[in-house]
Amino acid sequence: MATIVLAWFVSLVELLRSSPHQLSWWGLVLAVLLRSQLQTGLFIMAHDAMHGLLWPGRPRWNDALGAGALGLYAALPYQQCRRKHQRHHSATATTSDPDFPSDLRGGIWSWYRQFMAGYLSWSQMTRLLCGWALLGLIVLPLNPSAWANVLLFCTLPLLISSLQLFVFGTYLPHRAQRWPHRQSEPCSLDLPAWLSLLACFHFGYHREHHDYPGLSWFELPSVRARDRQLTLGAVLR
Repeated sequence: MATIVLAWFVSLVELLRSSPHQLSWWGLVLAVLLRSQLQTGLFIMAHDAMHGLLWPGRPRWNDALGAGALGLYAALPYQQCRRKHQRHHSATATTSDPDFPSDLRGGIWSWYRQFMAGYLSWSQMTRLLCGWALLGLIVLPLNPSAWANVLLFCTLPLLISSLQLFVFGTYLPHRAQRWPHRQSEPCSLDLPAWLSLLACFHFGYHREHHDYPGLSWFELPSVRARDRQLTLGAVLR
């Protein structure tokens, strides 16, 4: 976890100081994707904190770290997000689930809009925009491309991260629970562990997360492999 936070800060400082013109087009793409992945990592940290896993046995420190990670992610209010996530687990794919679409026949973009609207607010957006503006003002005396850098390495990665979390952590695992023959449980994406990590820190192993909410994100691949072995063994018998 500390590695994610350290890499997030170091990459932010170095990229804000640099000029986009110094990077090749593929270097720029890699930098944006790296920042997006680290941004997602911050949310995954906060998500673990919502389950009391970031600092087990020390709830105050656990919640403080989770609030810090979620604040760095998008200036989101931790307690409010935690309550919504608890409802997502206790009332999955029902009208009480804040992450489930109200329009079951709507497409991915209508679901995404509802998903985002449920977590964004004017106060949160004000904090986020003020944070980006402050970053730009701090960097501007050192780098004339400060505003472009903030857009490239802060705003764009956050947008990509929100899509990453929605697609791999909400839409694909829960879409089969809409209609016409609703499944009772979310599904897991059939990805190898290395690709699952790159896709969204194993957030796509969603069935395992709902079955074992007391496990951290990095423990999900071993549980998935174990359960698949048990299932295969039962079929072969």
